[in-house]
Amino acid sequence: MQKLINALASGFYISYLPALVIPFKKNTGAGFLGTLLAVPFVWLLPTDFILYLVFLLAFWICCVWICAKAKLPGQYTGHDNPKIVIDEVAGYFTAMVFLPRTWGLLVAAFVLFRTFDTLKPWPVSHFDRLPNAFGVVFDDVAAGLMANIVIQLFIIFTRVAM
Repeated sequence: MQKLINALASGFYISYLPALVIPFKKNTGAGFLGTLLAVPFVWLLPTDFILYLVFLLAFWICCVWICAKAKLPGQYTGHDNPKIVIDEVAGYFTAMVFLPRTWGLLVAAFVLFRTFDTLKPWPVSHFDRLPNAFGVVFDDVAAGLMANIVIQLFIIFTRVAM
C-alpha cells in the first residue's frame, strides 16, 4: 500500500525526473512537471458543474490523506517535500473549475496557477505555512482558485472565451 501512496503522491514518480537531470539545483521543477501531468487528465474530468465540484472535493480529501501518508526520500523544505506533486494536480484541477476546456484556457490556467504557486501571494502563503498535509495541498488549491478567479474576471470583462 505504501508504494501505491508514494506513486500517487509523486505523480507516478515524475517528480524524480528533474533531480536526475539537475541534481544540484534546489528548485528542481518537479512542481512544473506535476502540473503538466494534470493537463491531459482535465479532459477526463466531469463536464457537469455539480459532478466536477463533487469530484474536486473528494480529490482534495484524497490528496490530503495521500500527502499525510507519503514517505518519499528527498530534501524537505519545511513541511512540503518537493517530491510530492499530487498537490499540483489538485491545484490545476481547481484552476480549471467552471471553465470550458479550450487550449487557450488550459494554457492560461497553467501559467497563472504556476505563477501564483511560485510567488505565493496571500492567501496562498497562509496555507503554505501550515505544518501539515492540509497546508501542503491547500496552498496549491488557493493558487488554483486565484488563477480561476483571474480567468473568470478576464472572460467576464472582455467577453472573450479563449
